[in-house]
Amino acid sequence: MDKSKRTTLTLGVLLVIFGALFIAANFIPSVKVMLEQANTWPFIIEAVAVGLLVLGLIIGVPDMAIPAVIVGGIGAILWWQNLTGRWETWSYMWALIPGFSGLGMLLAKVLGGKERYNVWNALNTIGTSIVLFVIFGAFFGGFKFMGAYWPVALILVGVLLGLRTFIRNR
Repeated sequence: MDKSKRTTLTLGVLLVIFGALFIAANFIPSVKVMLEQANTWPFIIEAVAVGLLVLGLIIGVPDMAIPAVIVGGIGAILWWQNLTGRWETWSYMWALIPGFSGLGMLLAKVLGGKERYNVWNALNTIGTSIVLFVIFGAFFGGFKFMGAYWPVALILVGVLLGLRTFIRNR
């Protein structure tokens, strides 16, 4: 697809998305509440992420999906923390950032990015991020909802790491 067609398609898709969002806000109260949250500062971070992705699509650089997903993921974490007031979760939420880069690699590959992004490396990055999230979450008290059973999460991560070793060797 040439550059002008890609630009037109991107702008068309954005107009459809925004139009559908505003129509939904008129009929679904929860969507209206979500749009009212757009006046909060984390929304600016989300808007930057969308801007990076759209810019990458317009200029024909699908690899821009990686920083877009990283910025969007951080914005989503900050948005959630702003809504709930649970700022202490940052002590382990940062571990999700490598996973955002893995998701960005998958999206870049889908959008036609460089061949160097393979699915295994992206999934490996996401898996490492989840392992770090579970370990730091357990250490910093993020799994209090599990009561005395939070070590089960650590055991599951250990089992998955062990299985991954055997699967990777084949």
